[in-house]
Amino acid sequence: MKYILLVPDGMADRPLDELDGKTPMQVAKKPNMNYLAAHGRVGAVQTIPQGMDPGSDVAAMSLLGYDPRVFYTGRAPIEAVSMQIPLEKSDVAFRCNLVSSDGEKMIDYSGGHVSTEEARELITFVNEKLGTRKLSFYPGISYRHIMVWHGGSPDVKTTPPHNITGKPLEGHWPEGDGDDILRGLMFDSLELLNDHPVNQKRRAEDKHPANMIWLWGQGRALDVPDFALKTGKTGAVVAAVDLVKGLGRAAGLKVPTVPGVTGYLDTHFEGKAQYALDALKDRDFVFVHVEAPDEAGHNGDIDAKIAAIENIDKRVLGPMLEGLKGQQFRILIAPDHVTPISIKTHASDTVPFIVYSSSEETETNLPFDERSVPDTKLRVEDGFRLIELLFAG
Repeated sequence: MKYILLVPDGMADRPLDELDGKTPMQVAKKPNMNYLAAHGRVGAVQTIPQGMDPGSDVAAMSLLGYDPRVFYTGRAPIEAVSMQIPLEKSDVAFRCNLVSSDGEKMIDYSGGHVSTEEARELITFVNEKLGTRKLSFYPGISYRHIMVWHGGSPDVKTTPPHNITGKPLEGHWPEGDGDDILRGLMFDSLELLNDHPVNQKRRAEDKHPANMIWLWGQGRALDVPDFALKTGKTGAVVAAVDLVKGLGRAAGLKVPTVPGVTGYLDTHFEGKAQYALDALKDRDFVFVHVEAPDEAGHNGDIDAKIAAIENIDKRVLGPMLEGLKGQQFRILIAPDHVTPISIKTHASDTVPFIVYSSSEETETNLPFDERSVPDTKLRVEDGFRLIELLFAG
């Protein structure tokens, strides 16, 4: 038996006036998901524990079967694992976004979705100018990077930049132990990057500049139990973003590098499907993560979100189902959280899921979208237990 967990990040939403009261999931053409829903079981799951921030870090940890209330230390330490950045016990890792700002307002949390090549040049420059014996900056993918504060403190309140798009920076600066240092770094980065040649070129191309760093998601090193020892299943993670790849590596899962994946709408959808099928040749389980719907939600782009869902159905799920023909398999499809177009950030709403077995087809009348959440009798209140449904039987 092969097991697949497909996570269309932030796919769930709320009804929109622009869609006549429907959601992108309802409007999107997704025949493969609809087939699995009609012949499997549709349920609802609470991926975000009460009182925790509805981030992809918390939600993805839940879906992989780890209770965030026990194991979560912060977003940045998870990504540091993926980037193979060593963390000592006294180190604190911070997520370091490249953002667009005029110094007073958060214009774009992603620096105009700055390319990885441009970002590497900018973060390398930041490290040369602002890095010290205690502060180190590490380039990642696109706008997503890491700063490590050796001997720093995690006892500071920070704000995810995607929560304040279009809003004033005032009232959202770091507050707590060491906040003066963090604020200083962020202010200094604007002075350094605003007129950098990379950003001069981006402005000339009518793109947002990636002209400031934003520090958040801090925490100490992550430590989770080995997935195979915990579940009895060998596995792999197929993803573009360091957050999900880091969870996989921390759990002892195989994490292949898929060419052409971007964590955005232009990602290599078919590549994810092929690498997932390749992983299943010698593994029991694969976690396939697709970031595109979440990015569309953060951008408030309805058409892009619908297109992302349709691409996942046609170009990821479709090829996987074709490649699994003749094999015994179970598949679980669940968004990690909602990313409502209306608020352009994450929320803690309960989300729908499908669980389907090739050997136990059933029939259901529930659609695979948000309408099923209040109607289904299959409810999972602790998100970290959802994976047990995938492995059951």
